[in-house]
Amino acid sequence: MEVVLIVNPFASEVTEARVRAVERELGRAGTVQTLLTERPGHAAELAAAAGGDAVVVYSGDGGFNEVLNGIGEGVPLGFLPGGGTSVLPRALGLPRNATVAARRVAEALEEGRTRTIGLGRVNGRRFAFAAGVGLDAELVRRVDALGRREDGKRPSDVAYLTAALRLVAEQHGRFEPALEVRGVVRAAFALVANTDPYSYAGRVPLHVAPEARFELGLDLVAPQRVRTGALPRLLQYAFTGRGQAKAADVIYAHDLDRIELECDRPLPLQVDGEDLGDVESAVFEAERGAATVLV
Repeated sequence: MEVVLIVNPFASEVTEARVRAVERELGRAGTVQTLLTERPGHAAELAAAAGGDAVVVYSGDGGFNEVLNGIGEGVPLGFLPGGGTSVLPRALGLPRNATVAARRVAEALEEGRTRTIGLGRVNGRRFAFAAGVGLDAELVRRVDALGRREDGKRPSDVAYLTAALRLVAEQHGRFEPALEVRGVVRAAFALVANTDPYSYAGRVPLHVAPEARFELGLDLVAPQRVRTGALPRLLQYAFTGRGQAKAADVIYAHDLDRIELECDRPLPLQVDGEDLGDVESAVFEAERGAATVLV
């Protein structure tokens, strides 16, 4: 069996020693060919050209997203946590330690153990676990603007928290309706989930859409407007996974095939933590049964 290992050497938790350890674990299942990414978008190119019996990605969520957008049909995929957050492998039940995760993936290869999952797609771009228009995409953009450290690594979760606090302060705790969920109602921002959790704050999962599952369609969470007094309640929803489905001021929809948004002005769009620029409209579609993953 031939395994293609795509590695982002600039991901936060990737080191040369860990790459060697991952290679040894995957080597239990067959021959390993390691390919290093060199620039944004390179992982998608490598995935599109990859041969072999399986493709394993050792990266952060941005690299996982690129591979999902470049891979051909029917190729089994493995995801090893190499980023600061690495939502996708954690949501699939893999441990945070990349070496241990590689051992589990190797066992899955040997035993033919796979899982079929759905993906989301927005304006043609696939995403694995989450996408958003407005608030969370603006946070991604602000953290990206901080740049990378000298070793090429991204800022830590503390940078996201700081950016969030500054954004709330700038808005004086008020987020007014800025887009329309076509056929439904207006909202301040929109969060679209393909699974639960939506993301993580360090080790703590954020249950923005607690009913979302990889095997189902997309879930939508869109507060209609946000005032200062509502922020603690909205955060409680996210940390506990309870309340948002019944909140009168939050649009909550489960297992959707299509979501259409129209923005009052260009708003930032993010997928799997990657900034895709500003959009005036966004069409989200569920791509059910789209990928085969090693678990």
